Amino acid sequence: MDRQTSHHPVAQNRTAVERKSDRELVVTRLFDAPPHLVFKAWAEAELFRLWWVPKGAGITLLSCEMDVRTGGKYRLEFAAGGTDTMTFYGKYLAVVPGERIVWTNEEEDDGAVTTVTFEDQDGKTLLTFHELYPSREALDEAMAGSAAGLPVQLDQLDELLPTIGE
Repeated sequence: MDRQTSHHPVAQNRTAVERKSDRELVVTRLFDAPPHLVFKAWAEAELFRLWWVPKGAGITLLSCEMDVRTGGKYRLEFAAGGTDTMTFYGKYLAVVPGERIVWTNEEEDDGAVTTVTFEDQDGKTLLTFHELYPSREALDEAMAGSAAGLPVQLDQLDELLPTIGE
């Protein structure tokens, strides 16, 4: 089992990225906001689009459709490098407001299942982002790509949270 842990030094609350097994990635971060606000930033498209794309990645979020409820679907379309577009989509397998979101990543045959939990820690939120990949190779690819952006994305979420109303 490989383990990789990195911490983003800029953030007040650090992001831990850890490979838990051949097929599992776990990212944790403590936010200085209650779980319902952190959940809201993940569940409302107009907020999600403000923090999801890592700054400096050269990617633009063109559209963001999210029906965050059990059985709902999402579709995100990105532009990269001028004319290239990428589409990510899937469905929500389980949604418990303020507590948990589970979704599929169906854009590839080897898409992961992602679970995000929002745990209250004395008024703060311990966010756990867990991805289960169908193969070691799929996780290897993610570790080199999208997983590297998660600390930046979560920094952006941290910056956004004080601006979100109840």
